[in-house]
Amino acid sequence: MVEQPPTVMVIDDDPGVRDSLGMLLRSAGFRVSLFGSVSEFCAAYLPEGPTCLVLDVRLPGQSGLELQRELAGAKRRLPIIFITGHGDIPMSVQAMKGGAIEFLTKPFREQDLLEAIQLGHARDRAQLEQEQAMAGLRARFETLTPREREVMAFVVTGRLNKQIAADFGVSEITIKVHRGQVMRKMQASSLPDLARMADQLQLTPTKPHNPGRVA
Repeated sequence: MVEQPPTVMVIDDDPGVRDSLGMLLRSAGFRVSLFGSVSEFCAAYLPEGPTCLVLDVRLPGQSGLELQRELAGAKRRLPIIFITGHGDIPMSVQAMKGGAIEFLTKPFREQDLLEAIQLGHARDRAQLEQEQAMAGLRARFETLTPREREVMAFVVTGRLNKQIAADFGVSEITIKVHRGQVMRKMQASSLPDLARMADQLQLTPTKPHNPGRVA
């Protein structure tokens, strides 16, 4: 997803503004999707790759600020650049508190918009990379057996193999084998690396399941 070309989605009810923005953004090398209302936008598919939203504040039906609040609770939070011909300070403050990249009053400088879009894409790219990394981490964790997951949780606390073996009621060599499997399957380069993964997974040690039984 991260390698996909960046996309700009524009919501503005003025056809002339939409067309001029479409020409500008395509000339800058972006993929562009144009919408005249929030309902049109919501009916469309969210593109893969870095994406940001250029959003008019005042729209027929649902407003831009209302859409911002709605998107704030979505799984993927799109970076938003607001544009408006009727902006005021309370409105801009509300938009920026909601996490907007920029709040531009029409007519605005093209360069200001393009710079805000670059920042929006950078933020979305970072978010996508983080999501992909977490998905890969969870996938590797799923390859561990239940016993290996338990061992991982204890290993990252700094407990020695012999201490973990005593906790589980198994031999120290068994714990060494499990530990090696955990390091290999999780693709961890070191114990601190494995501890960082455990922290990301919010993994905490629990009472060993079926002590003495090798899984």
